[in-house]
Amino acid sequence: MIKCSCEERFSDSVILRRRSRRRISAGILRPLRGLRMTPLLLFLLPAWVFAGSITGTIKFTGTPPEPEQISMDADPICASLHVEPVYAETVVVNDNGTLRNVFVYVKSGLEERTFSVPGEPAGIDQKGCHYEPHVLGIQTGQELEIRNSDATLHNVHSLAQNSKPFNLGMPIQGMKLKKKFENSEIMAKFKCDVHPWMNAYIGVLDHPHFSVSGSDGAFEISDLPAGDYVVEAWHEKYGTQEQTVTVTEAEPVVVEFMFQAT
Repeated sequence: MIKCSCEERFSDSVILRRRSRRRISAGILRPLRGLRMTPLLLFLLPAWVFAGSITGTIKFTGTPPEPEQISMDADPICASLHVEPVYAETVVVNDNGTLRNVFVYVKSGLEERTFSVPGEPAGIDQKGCHYEPHVLGIQTGQELEIRNSDATLHNVHSLAQNSKPFNLGMPIQGMKLKKKFENSEIMAKFKCDVHPWMNAYIGVLDHPHFSVSGSDGAFEISDLPAGDYVVEAWHEKYGTQEQTVTVTEAEPVVVEFMFQAT
């Protein structure tokens, strides 16, 4: 089976950092209760102090499909990288009955706002002859660093519909490329023409409010201004679901999506 990736560990650290922010925010605001919030005071406080968040879980019901085992015999290098069987990540149901690799994002409610582009690139790796991570999010204009960690040829083929597609060979282990997406898209598909079992999906948005369910089925979208939002959950096999939520600065909004086997 596919083991926990660096991206999952990174996601865990992000969640811990966001929770720490909420605790700090409460600590900052508690002594200020009862005080008149002057424009100067509001200006001096960081914006995330007044932000809310959406947390939740992606549940799965029904009998999941049998995992599809991948044969890598066509490339001996790929086959040699795995002692145990490797399975497609199209449907990954966790031990706790939740669904992994669901892209959750704010679909509407942020139209009047603009967001700076992160200076740090997002990343996707070709490792063990599959993409890590299988699903990720990125902002328009943000760099995507594409890595080849394998000692074999990979071909990264972007099938983006709203941005300029690309199709590039990466024959050298350790090779890196950087690309950007100009326009939003749910979702831009990646594939490898050399290894047809390799694919990944990238959610491209003009804002940073998105998340991907992990090994526990959980997600978190933080630093949201108070307001009403439509939140969508996307899965490559089971499609999309939407919910309307109202975010406040008090407590996180808890949302649950339920996907059913077909």
